[in-house]
Amino acid sequence: MGCDGGTIPKRHELVKGPKKVEKADKNAELAAKWKHCALSQEKLRRPIVSCELGKLYNKDAIIEYLLDKSAERPNTEAVAHIRGTRDIKELNLTDNPEWEGERRNAKGDKYEDVHCGMFICPVVGLEMNGRHRFCYLQTCGCVFSDRALKEVQTEICHKCGDPFTNADIVVLNGTKEEVEKLKEKMEERRAKTKTKKSKKSKAAETVSTPSEASQSPPVDVAGSSSSQNGSEKSEPAEAEPSGSSKGIKPSTASATKRSIQSMEGKSEAFKSLFTTHSSAKRTKEQTSNWVTHTPYHF
Repeated sequence: MGCDGGTIPKRHELVKGPKKVEKADKNAELAAKWKHCALSQEKLRRPIVSCELGKLYNKDAIIEYLLDKSAERPNTEAVAHIRGTRDIKELNLTDNPEWEGERRNAKGDKYEDVHCGMFICPVVGLEMNGRHRFCYLQTCGCVFSDRALKEVQTEICHKCGDPFTNADIVVLNGTKEEVEKLKEKMEERRAKTKTKKSKKSKAAETVSTPSEASQSPPVDVAGSSSSQNGSEKSEPAEAEPSGSSKGIKPSTASATKRSIQSMEGKSEAFKSLFTTHSSAKRTKEQTSNWVTHTPYHF
């Protein structure tokens, strides 16, 4: 059977060897990282943000994820470390003048350069297409190539002029080793913030609780402490009887809650200043049936 017509089969056609390991296309892998969102897998479009691990996202995709984390989405493991908007930074990117966008090959009669990047380094001019290492600053969000930061060593941003340190530099789409280092820095930074918050809360509690040493000495109703024989120690004065010349009732624990209208030493003009006075009260005929609380009443 087979081999009709004088065909001569070769060894690789008869003997099946081991299957070759499939490798991902490097160009497709770079395009997926540098031109598509790591969460929604859609094409990157402004505004573009990045996390502390250096991954690129569309800002609207991250906001939708934070608003509803229970929804089923692909690649949710890539954003598990993002707790809120404080964990992302909007990038200040520089457009590539050679990038034509979606209109670059609308008719299909032009050569389409897959390696052409949407953004470039503002200092050196390298394209951000995955072939060159790029970083961003956590202070201002400006993006530069690693070559620019090494050749022009300074502590001020080349684009906006804000100061930064080496700890503020985050590598975009780095290798596994670089991502692990960034993850360790992220955990250390979050641990420091937790300790700072705990110290602030403890300090606030100590300030709010009154100390025994700062307690004031007991004072009588009139607000003055009586001294005996010129000594520095003060004792609370005894309450005067009800039949005294001042006409003040005996001091009790509820003396401060007594009504102003019951005070005999106050004038009628002074009492009329408060809402408890009889002149401030309205009869049922004077009160209205309903009141409009807002001007938007219909």
